Amino acid sequence: MYTLTTPENFLRQARKFLRKHPDLKPRLTQVLTNLQHDPFQVELGLHPLAGKLAGCHAVRLNYSYRITLTLLISEQEIILLDIGSHDDVYR
Repeated sequence: MYTLTTPENFLRQARKFLRKHPDLKPRLTQVLTNLQHDPFQVELGLHPLAGKLAGCHAVRLNYSYRITLTLLISEQEIILLDIGSHDDVYR
């Protein structure tokens, strides 16, 4: 089982995101639970990022929204970085 680390910046972004999209709260909860159990589940769509976000990964919240994260496999830790629309998190 992986440990989810939520820096203050991510928590602030998540609160702002959920105020705009309260209907996605159950999906966010489901994605975070699945990340904790096994981040490599196919339905999460975990994929590495390139460019200035090289070294980070992203998962799908739904078709339009993503969560970026750092995955530390050796320490079984996932550091959540950002949540938002596809264009916003890949900026």
